[in-house]
Amino acid sequence: MNLESYYKKRYMLFKWRTSQSFVNKSIMAFFMACLTGLMAQIVIPLPWTPVPVTAQTFAVLISGILLGRYWGGFSQLLYVILGVAGIPWFAGMEGGYTIILGATGGYLIGFIIAALFLGHFVDKYIGSRNFIPMFALMLFANFILIYVPGLLALGFWVYTTKGYIPSLWDLLVMGLLPFIIGDIIKITGASALTKAITPKEAYGEEVDTKD
Repeated sequence: MNLESYYKKRYMLFKWRTSQSFVNKSIMAFFMACLTGLMAQIVIPLPWTPVPVTAQTFAVLISGILLGRYWGGFSQLLYVILGVAGIPWFAGMEGGYTIILGATGGYLIGFIIAALFLGHFVDKYIGSRNFIPMFALMLFANFILIYVPGLLALGFWVYTTKGYIPSLWDLLVMGLLPFIIGDIIKITGASALTKAITPKEAYGEEVDTKD
């Protein structure tokens, strides 16, 4: 397949995705939620923190790219709601409302926000679909939109279960520092994938037509 054919196919794919009905977009969002749940089972527990290393962040970042505005976020909302309802697809094959109230609940909320954020940019701004701008956007989505609510909820969990307010350093050791290298690897891969699969021409409501 030559480059011209490849560029045409990726354009048609995203044009097709944008034009789908509510029902079809909901089905795609459900499958992306399933992918997030599947990747959440790639777990490396750490002995000093209740927050494990998982691969699900990659699915979260890509959900906004593949499904676009609203629907990427909706896929993560489905993931959280169905997991809270009892489907055991949170990390370690866990489910139920206690997870959202636990040490990792804030990260789950951050997943929704991050997917919405990335979906907005990839659908609205053509320039965001290149590697460097997407890498920057994913850094922000990952380390601000996911980790800020994650660390806040983790701190509250420590206070309610251990009886003390953790220091900022303690929070960072438990909830951020061990994950930086792995997250940067996932962000690099997700940014490269975005560069490869997204069309560099308008397929919807773009306001920025520059490559």
